[in-house]
Amino acid sequence: MPNEIQVTVIIPTYNRCELLKDNLKRLQNQSFVKSEYEIVVVNDGSTDDTEKVVKQAALNSKVHIEYLYQKNQGQGIARNYALRFARGKIVIFIGDDMLVLPDFIKQHMKFHRKHLAPNAAVLGFVAWDPRLEITPFMEWLTNGSSIFGKFGGHQFAFEKLEGKEKADYNFFYTANLSLKRELLQKHPFDSRFSSYGWEDIELGYRLTKKEGLVLYYNPMAIAYHYHELNESSLAHRMRMVGKSAHLIHAKYPELGKVPSAKKKFVFKLLSNPLSLWFLKVLKTFSGDRLSAIYYYALSKKYFLEGLELYV
Repeated sequence: MPNEIQVTVIIPTYNRCELLKDNLKRLQNQSFVKSEYEIVVVNDGSTDDTEKVVKQAALNSKVHIEYLYQKNQGQGIARNYALRFARGKIVIFIGDDMLVLPDFIKQHMKFHRKHLAPNAAVLGFVAWDPRLEITPFMEWLTNGSSIFGKFGGHQFAFEKLEGKEKADYNFFYTANLSLKRELLQKHPFDSRFSSYGWEDIELGYRLTKKEGLVLYYNPMAIAYHYHELNESSLAHRMRMVGKSAHLIHAKYPELGKVPSAKKKFVFKLLSNPLSLWFLKVLKTFSGDRLSAIYYYALSKKYFLEGLELYV
């Protein structure tokens, strides 16, 4: 009699077929019983060879791989679609640019077997892939404490969790996260968050309010982020964050995701052309030691543009 599926790993993907190939290979070689987990890949309207890569990986695989396709609608909607096919009691979300270690699933399950409550979730650790050359911009992006120990980049802030066993909804990072399937089926991602920004934090906050979410942190559930990013990517990302801020503010104004008039004034002062020029000069002459404040100011410029463009 076949073993019951315990875990479903869900991967939304868009035009990253070569990286997805490595992603799937690592997931197929986990130190976890092969018949007790499955992988569901949702092709979010890719135009590359994603379908071919996934179906090739599924051939003769000891791990069941489910391939799904949808027109490009965003990660949240893709995850909701995958949940309709998920059989595992535990669902693990990862990004298509995340490359996991061999004990990745085992580390997530270690915590879920210890914390059986329906509202218990597990956050794993994400680090830049060791093969990448980490630039000052990439360092800033994943350090939420780079300025006065409080402000920093917007992607991850794992340094704030050092020595902690739990995290709050602000760390509901779907790049490396697991939850009980029944909880997700009861509370899916909000489909209105179709562009980049806030769809994961919104769900984390909603689960906290309605279900008393307890997010445990396991730094040993490691995924390496293989994605070179540079300053040119910041404009689109932060404009989308600004656009989505209106959606989350409409649902939860108490979070203050749309800044007050006073905070907007401060952001505009920090990110006006003269300020940015001065901060860029400081960045250059400091040998990038003062780059964090420049990137922070630049991010606020684009964030404000997103707020104003998409009212």
